[in-house]
Amino acid sequence: MKFHISATQAARTFSDLLNRVCYRGEEFIVERGGEPVCTISPVKPLQCTGAELAALFKSLPKPDAAFWDAVEEASNQYPDLPQSPWER
Repeated sequence: MKFHISATQAARTFSDLLNRVCYRGEEFIVERGGEPVCTISPVKPLQCTGAELAALFKSLPKPDAAFWDAVEEASNQYPDLPQSPWER
């Protein structure tokens, strides 16, 4: 449910307004002179399915040989990690 609130009331109670949006997931329509100006709502996390992610990866261009050469050159600039004393 979206609550209607005046711009003046939103300014006076902004901290409380943000808490209600953040912790309760409430949405507000801010009005000025009785006309809607904007909405304040929770940011929804970006979500996708595994199939959508796989389709995205398939749609990307394939790296060329020069890319893999650059990756190998960059990785060769770092020394190998020492063996773990905890492994048997």
